[in-house]
Amino acid sequence: MAKGTPVLVYVQTQRNQNGEISNYAKKFQGQLFQMGPSLYLRYLEENEKSADEATVTFKISENGIVQLIRRQADMQSKLYFGDKQRIAALYRTTAGDIPIETITPKLSVEIRENPLSGVIKIDYALYNNEELLGNYKLRLQFTA
Repeated sequence: MAKGTPVLVYVQTQRNQNGEISNYAKKFQGQLFQMGPSLYLRYLEENEKSADEATVTFKISENGIVQLIRRQADMQSKLYFGDKQRIAALYRTTAGDIPIETITPKLSVEIRENPLSGVIKIDYALYNNEELLGNYKLRLQFTA
């Protein structure tokens, strides 16, 4: 697989915070590339309500851990997902770092080479200390 293969990315998320459910779905142009044993999927997420853009990167490691890095202006979040695992992470803001944790009851990654495409499915709960911040479902599909 060549570095920087252009892909079409389709992202769907569902967020449940305090019983309020919100859904999001959008298509992006992105790039898929391999560095060592890890696969990276990157795209630029534009905010329609403001001029802010966020660079979103998924790192798929050979050990089954998926890392989601989201950089926007002075904020950065790094979330780690491991099937049926609880993993500590950080949400970096101008006010300081906020410790967060993900608990991932469902994680699946399918990559196909011909044609180059893939599906990532992650269900996770996000915590700050022992406080539940929300339950999330993320579905991502990409095709070259």
